Amino acid sequence: MDAPNSHPPFDILLVEDNPADVEITMEAFRRSHKGNRVSVCRDGEEALDFLFQRGQYSKAGTAQRPDLILLDLNLPRKNGVEVLEQVKTDPRMKEIPVVVLTTSDREEDVSRCYRVGANSYLTKPVQFDDCLKLVEEIQQYWLQVSKLPPKNKTVP
Repeated sequence: MDAPNSHPPFDILLVEDNPADVEITMEAFRRSHKGNRVSVCRDGEEALDFLFQRGQYSKAGTAQRPDLILLDLNLPRKNGVEVLEQVKTDPRMKEIPVVVLTTSDREEDVSRCYRVGANSYLTKPVQFDDCLKLVEEIQQYWLQVSKLPPKNKTVP
């Protein structure tokens, strides 16, 4: 259980199309016992609909603005770089930290993601225990150590 004056639960958007990776990541969040809320989008288009409250997410309350986005690169319909570009060029979204979490360790992918605004680039671990550790480290750094921008900031 968290200390009485610890942070309230954070909203995390996981953008991942691989069902096994979704399940492993969700289990890692459950085991961390932090109480953070995780929404899952299975492709780039769905992620953008979620973030911009379009389509199935246009009804009030169906999509909470996330405090942190965990973004895979290899996604159907719109890839992770396309999602990242749209998030980081929109004044309402650009302050949300985006952690690219992918299997690719190609230098060109790393460089491109940072050029378009990624806040961090992590390679997915293969072993479940390593995934648990990585999720704990992500939560520790981004949601406890770092100071995040307020959700309800007005956009100029």
